Amino acid sequence: MNASMLSFDEAHDKLLAFVRPVREIEQVDTFIASGRVLAVAQHSSLAQPPMDNSAMDGYALRAADVPQPGTRLPVSQRIPAGSVGHPLAAGTAARIFTGAPLPPGADAVVMQELCEADGDTVIVNHRPRVGEAVRREGEDIALGAEILPAGLRLTPQAIALAASVGLAQLPVHRRVKVALFSTGSELVMPGEALPPGGIYNSNRFLLNALLAGLGCEVADFGIVADDLAATREVLRRAAQGHDLILTSGGVSVGEEDHVKPAVEAEGSLDMWKIAMKPGKPLAYGRVHGAAFIGLPGNPVSSFVTFVMLVRPFVLATQGVADVAPASLALRADFDWPQPDRRREFLRARMNVDGGVELFGNQGSAALNSTVWANGLVDIPAGQAVVRGDAVRFLPYAGLLN
Repeated sequence: MNASMLSFDEAHDKLLAFVRPVREIEQVDTFIASGRVLAVAQHSSLAQPPMDNSAMDGYALRAADVPQPGTRLPVSQRIPAGSVGHPLAAGTAARIFTGAPLPPGADAVVMQELCEADGDTVIVNHRPRVGEAVRREGEDIALGAEILPAGLRLTPQAIALAASVGLAQLPVHRRVKVALFSTGSELVMPGEALPPGGIYNSNRFLLNALLAGLGCEVADFGIVADDLAATREVLRRAAQGHDLILTSGGVSVGEEDHVKPAVEAEGSLDMWKIAMKPGKPLAYGRVHGAAFIGLPGNPVSSFVTFVMLVRPFVLATQGVADVAPASLALRADFDWPQPDRRREFLRARMNVDGGVELFGNQGSAALNSTVWANGLVDIPAGQAVVRGDAVRFLPYAGLLN
């Protein structure tokens, strides 16, 4: 590896070291809190279940009152969910339904499939053990237990858990505010006529969607022509009220690459060459208090650098505690005999046989490869892969949200 290049891990850690987490906290209704980042750990104000209850429809009784299958007991009461029964008299059973509180005196439930109703009595065709089919008070959540840690990005199941203990609102960090623009006089918006030498601006759509998927508030500053004064003016506007300015293209040192001098004139810039493929060039800096990240212009390079480097930066800025993506060890259903000296992130797809296969064209302009794939294979620098080897697979499910 070139000594002037940062390793991927060095760049990742360096970028996270620059993070300034948002401090403002908002109270939002639990009903709409999915995707937000919890600012304060939440504890349960009640036990769950709040009392012993039935795990199924059946009959609540004393286990000692059923010495053998076929025992007949009078049914003394009926307890549907949402109601509370009376103390159970010895030698009787209570008809009970899933979730209903166990009546005092009962110590077991026999499911209805093992019983026969006969008028005001029930024939119990099963000898129960004490505690059978009973969900004990607090067995899911103890009173006062922490149920959701600070720094958690709230999932649908997390907000359901909050609701289950009566939390109507949750304290969350405010959304990260991102200013987005693209540079290049050659860029044209879809729907416009494509002039000679022009290209449609796919990165603008890609990055806007990726940021929205992370729950950011995105302000689109459009396309900035290759002009130093115009680039500086947009940077000044983009820095106002935003946590991050994100751009694609224009961060090289060519005569028409004006982002680098514009950022240096308005703030500070650190240009990195990262030993990763695709996505070697990346720029980080600050402009009037806002973080700045400049991504490469090739669409696949922009995609990979975003999901592998910008995503953890944004999540950490939101206050997320764990920003590492999920990964799987899968069987390689491909050969990769000529590895690069850089760490490679290959567009790949998990197949029905439990292996992973590669898209045929791994070029940095092959945007269709990102649609065909359902994840990335992470290949260490200089490592060849032989069909059947175990490789690290990063599913899109852990990279796009």
